Amino acid sequence: MNKPLIKVITGMRRSGKSMLLKLICGELSQKGVSECNIIYMNFESMQHADITEYHILYNIIKEKSDAAQGKLYILLDEIQDISGWEKAANSFLVDFDCDIYITGSNAKLLSSELATYIAGRYVEIKVYPLSFSEYLDFANTNGNQISLSREQHFANYLRFGGMPGIHMMNWDQDLIYQYLADIYNSVLLKDVISRNNVRDTALLDKIILYLMDNIGNTFSAKTISNFLKNQGRKLSTETVYNYLRALESAFIIHKVQRYDIKGKRILETQEKYFFSDLGLRHAEMGYRENDIAGILENVVYLELLRRGYTVNIGKQDTKEVDFIATSRDGKLYVQVSYLLADESVTEREFSPLKAINDNYEKVVLSMDSLLDFNIDGIKRKNIIDFLLE
Repeated sequence: MNKPLIKVITGMRRSGKSMLLKLICGELSQKGVSECNIIYMNFESMQHADITEYHILYNIIKEKSDAAQGKLYILLDEIQDISGWEKAANSFLVDFDCDIYITGSNAKLLSSELATYIAGRYVEIKVYPLSFSEYLDFANTNGNQISLSREQHFANYLRFGGMPGIHMMNWDQDLIYQYLADIYNSVLLKDVISRNNVRDTALLDKIILYLMDNIGNTFSAKTISNFLKNQGRKLSTETVYNYLRALESAFIIHKVQRYDIKGKRILETQEKYFFSDLGLRHAEMGYRENDIAGILENVVYLELLRRGYTVNIGKQDTKEVDFIATSRDGKLYVQVSYLLADESVTEREFSPLKAINDNYEKVVLSMDSLLDFNIDGIKRKNIIDFLLE
């Protein structure tokens, strides 16, 4: 706060961006900032439907600023549909003594040519659905959840995901899944279909269901293309990639590329796709116990993102390392397993990490209630313990 940078808050719809802005407004009021100095506008409201481009936005803010004395706080919610908003934001910095906060539900918000207007003048703050730690904070304010063990909470977290709004649903499964299905359909319609002029929505549905069905598996656009050809739908891999990019831009999915550990290079094929929120997946296709390995990978992947890592999946000769998490401080290698059922499974999970010849931290995460141990310096941790670190 009060730094000469535009705070650009990005993330999927209903993940908490608007609430973050309202909390900022509340904090400013508590600090004694006059209401005249706080300008909050939500562009999903019909109240602002006539603001379609940056000239109109600039003139309205300028008019409101005349009533203010001292620093102006400008908070603009879901700004992605205002044409040329970057020009207006840049002008605010030039013309007013102000602090600016912006939210958007599309990853392309900062990738247009116009983004050069605010280059070097903004910081992006990514908002994800709740982590397990945050989920517990919410659940523990709910009377009929307080008595649950952390394992029971975690089972609910895997089933229902981390959208904050589910905590208002009185833990009625049908109500929660209806709520999540409505979010999913809204994001799909507003941020994928409308924004990208998708005409073949049936094809889009098939691609999404394929992703959902293959959670935790490596595949490529060609794999999806071949699968759909077998179902009588002919389409190019480029078309598949266009649909995948549209889903990524709406923050529904995350693409994770493979990295050749020995060759030290990114591989162009056999990537994985994970979902921003597992609850949306389960609302659409149901919760399946058989998918537990991929579901746990999805949870760990999102946690690594929240902790600021850049994440790849690793290839070590013929073996796969689930995650290579890279930060400025170094690397963390992570293997995710449901249960280390016997010595052969333990060897299978530890052996790819044993083959990596560097001194960065290596960890195998599983749901076992075993005491933590290590083999050749590779740590075994309980997944829940890891998520709550």
